[in-house]
Amino acid sequence: MRPAARLQSAIELVDQIILSARDGGASADQLAKRFFAERRYAGSKDRRAVRDLAWGAIRRFGKRPVTARSAFVAMADVDPELAALFDGTDYGPAAIEPGEARSTGGGLPKWIKPLFSAHVDEAEQASLLDRAPMDLRVNALKASRAEVSATFPDAEVLPHLEYALRLPGGTAIDSHLAVEDGLVEIQDLGSQLIVEACQAKGAGTVLDLCAGAGGKTLALAAAMRNQGRLIATDTNRNRLDQLKPRANRSGATNIETRLLNPGKEKEMLSELAGGCDLVLIDAPCSGSGTWRRNPETRWRLDAARLKRVVDEQAKLLDIGADMVVRGGYLVYAVCSLIESEGKGQVAAFLKSHTGWRAADTGVSMGRADGDGILLTPHHDGSDGFFFARLQKL
Repeated sequence: MRPAARLQSAIELVDQIILSARDGGASADQLAKRFFAERRYAGSKDRRAVRDLAWGAIRRFGKRPVTARSAFVAMADVDPELAALFDGTDYGPAAIEPGEARSTGGGLPKWIKPLFSAHVDEAEQASLLDRAPMDLRVNALKASRAEVSATFPDAEVLPHLEYALRLPGGTAIDSHLAVEDGLVEIQDLGSQLIVEACQAKGAGTVLDLCAGAGGKTLALAAAMRNQGRLIATDTNRNRLDQLKPRANRSGATNIETRLLNPGKEKEMLSELAGGCDLVLIDAPCSGSGTWRRNPETRWRLDAARLKRVVDEQAKLLDIGADMVVRGGYLVYAVCSLIESEGKGQVAAFLKSHTGWRAADTGVSMGRADGDGILLTPHHDGSDGFFFARLQKL
């Protein structure tokens, strides 16, 4: 593909992403997979170039553009090489007209900046749109970090955790034997630190209340060395169904899965009430801590959606609290840097739930934020997370 044709393809892809973000449709990654599957004539270099152009536009504008062309035209104003690709050829975009509409605004939505934790200053905000590295968790059920790192010559050993490695962003490892054999899982450093805060070794009964596709569930199983009972629940069947083959591949044998009906979670978990040594709530959230990896989700977030997720988080904390045995622990986590989802959520929980206290997470990274820990890309090199460890007295 000629450079102009690559730009035209990027415009078409971003238009799909804009519409999907507006209408609550498929994610940008899913749309990109479909887009390239329908264009098999595009080689690997073409696909990489188109994706780089598309994601460059997504990162540039925090406010959802009206059209992809308006975004790229605005970018072309300060990028002569990009402007030259608007050449009007058969496979390229039409030439830029005088007075043509242009997208405006910075990289982050203005309305959200005052809602961040006090730790999220301008440098932190800028880092939210950097490219993220690829972190790996070595599966302790199958291998040591030394054994696995020998197969990844570019891997950096992350010293804060026993099983963490880091590869350059964009490294393709889906078909690597270490992945296929279950020796490693792709998992951000922050996610691994949340599991570290669970201190699950020796726990008898553990509930992962919002397990999703099971990334943290698998890390918990490894930390527990397949001992005890580990129940993974979610209300999304498609996501939960991904856990079983992943568990088989990883050698995790102590995992039970349970699909819950929305609104009936407490009823369906009634036999666990007061009987769990540990409950992990990796709650639905704004996703503001993962904008490095999913910048298009900025276009899906508004004040109404934020209120909905904050309300849902409070409900999940109520459910999880009922499941914990006296003396047991609840670990609450969100991939968000917004105060109402982190520090504020835990403060409200402790105020309304007597007989609970904030406990030490045992994690050496991050910064204290209220009764929890905040991880940020700029300060910690991880995705943005808030997490807290709470004990039932």
